[in-house]
Amino acid sequence: MSRNGLVSSFRRLLDDEKRRKRTPGPFDQLRQQMTDVLGDEGILKEVVQEGEGPPIPENASVLIRYSGYLEYSNRPFETTTHLKYPRMMKLGRDVTLAGLELGLLTMKKGEFSRFLFQPQYAYGNMGCPPLIPAAAVVLYEIQIIDYLNSGQVDDFIAISPEEQNTVPLSTFLEVVNTLRSFGNRCFNQKRYFNAKDRYKQAMTLLVNRETQSCEEEERIKTALLPLYLNLSLTQLRLKSPHKALKYGNKAMEIDSANTKALFRCGQAYMELHEYDSAQDCLISAQARKPFDHDINNLLRKVAICYKDSLDKQKDMYSRMFRDLRG
Repeated sequence: MSRNGLVSSFRRLLDDEKRRKRTPGPFDQLRQQMTDVLGDEGILKEVVQEGEGPPIPENASVLIRYSGYLEYSNRPFETTTHLKYPRMMKLGRDVTLAGLELGLLTMKKGEFSRFLFQPQYAYGNMGCPPLIPAAAVVLYEIQIIDYLNSGQVDDFIAISPEEQNTVPLSTFLEVVNTLRSFGNRCFNQKRYFNAKDRYKQAMTLLVNRETQSCEEEERIKTALLPLYLNLSLTQLRLKSPHKALKYGNKAMEIDSANTKALFRCGQAYMELHEYDSAQDCLISAQARKPFDHDINNLLRKVAICYKDSLDKQKDMYSRMFRDLRG
């Protein structure tokens, strides 16, 4: 490039910079409709879609979709919107941007909001080359899919078993439900080993709880039932039908007429090739839900497998007797 061309390019850049200083930029326009979160204009927020329930508590684990933008850029420098299963992030550990964590603490489940972060709440005066320039103001669009109060779980697990038994039952059951929700989240993402660990952790807490009355004992059993059912299904996914049957039977000890428990046991017996036991469980489940698609389909499958098994046995005995006669 010639010297004149270089000078012209430089002047054009200066003119563009002057024009930007004269004309309010996109972030300036956004600021007009945003609220100041901390009072120092370091974090500005605009709620696009209201959430529900209480704000996210400290040390919670959050499931979010987000995108980060620089001014004058239509493409995000980072985003999780393309992920089918965004990972769950724990506040105070996995969220490293100060403004992002402080902003999340103002949000509710289901909320979608925009945030403008000044450099001191984002990437600082140094930026993060080559993506983030020095002293950059950044825009984040955040949607809260779900959150779990894992801070409450952490505090509970940290105390001794003796202290755990003094915690009010309602608080104790909240901890158990949070662990089960963690397990459900892992199961839905097909992380079956992680789901099993969460379910078993919750189950162990319930089994070890010292109850003070018959009413408390019943509430413990009520909380155990879905965990046994979840563990039974998880073990089936992990190709462990013996363990699936164990947890299915534990569920039936609490509620012998539970359709899901009967179905889980039927599934486990099917995998173990114990077709007569599978039929017994599934026929009992069918009696309670005669039009259930899954029960009826599995019952037909068991009947076919049972017949094939009997035919093979019959064929085998016929050959044995034929060999003996020979």
